[in-house]
Amino acid sequence: MGILDGKVAIVTGAGRGIGREHALLLAREGAAVMVNDLGGDGRGEGQDLTPAQRVADEIRSFGGKAEVNGANVADWAAAEGLVAQTVEAFGKLDILVNNAGILRDRMSFNLGEDEWDAVLNVVLKGSFAPSRFAATYWREQTKKTQEPINGAIVNTSSESGLYGNAGQANYASAKAGLVAMSLVMARELERIGVRVNAIAPLAATRLLGTVIQPEEGSAEKRDTMSPAEISPLVAWLCSDLAKDVNGQVFAVSGERIQRIQGHHPVTEIPAGDESWSIERIEGARGDLLGSASSWIPAFLPPVS
Repeated sequence: MGILDGKVAIVTGAGRGIGREHALLLAREGAAVMVNDLGGDGRGEGQDLTPAQRVADEIRSFGGKAEVNGANVADWAAAEGLVAQTVEAFGKLDILVNNAGILRDRMSFNLGEDEWDAVLNVVLKGSFAPSRFAATYWREQTKKTQEPINGAIVNTSSESGLYGNAGQANYASAKAGLVAMSLVMARELERIGVRVNAIAPLAATRLLGTVIQPEEGSAEKRDTMSPAEISPLVAWLCSDLAKDVNGQVFAVSGERIQRIQGHHPVTEIPAGDESWSIERIEGARGDLLGSASSWIPAFLPPVS
């Protein structure tokens, strides 16, 4: 018995890395899994169904249920087909884990239009499109049954999207957009029984390999940079154990899990009865900025 027995999940970008670990753990916990992966490289180029097929075969090898989908999730019609194929294969859909992503790192003054468009297309549109059609399916189900369903979406943001990282204006913008999208859809879908949360994972994958390399250690030492360290949080968020968790963002690695809160006021200067003027703002700069006038957050902030 697993915590996801009887549930049906889609995992995008599930052929390798973090997505592969998600698919395997969800299946071990009892979910039937649609393994989606276009099979391109880390830049989003090329196509190969082999990685997704290997994951599906591995799931079947331990008695799990899995099917393969090689759709480009940034393609509107293909994303609709992904949801339709899942419902046709398994009879329903309960869980969507949006994990597909690519990198095209470059400093902003050298970033090309194609590099901007490609990353925003895969990361942001490629998460919204499956979510849109999953939401449509779930809304139709609630109309039929007149009851809220028990659905879950987990979107994959990044600490680059939360805090910024040099050389990733495209990637960070897309990942920050996923946080905003998660909050919006959490509000919209809560009424039909669907919760939407986001994670910002840190693990050694082929994407992150160009940025961070796992530390060398003894064979006995737990690999805190393993992609497998990320998936238990995702499985928990997809399960009924977290049926009251909605609209949350979690940074997660093998070292820690942090719940992240978004933009909120840290200082305020009241307008009172006077209109704003340049002089008045300058006169209040100490109250407005304090010592933070040139503060840039660290990529990996410690817990305060």
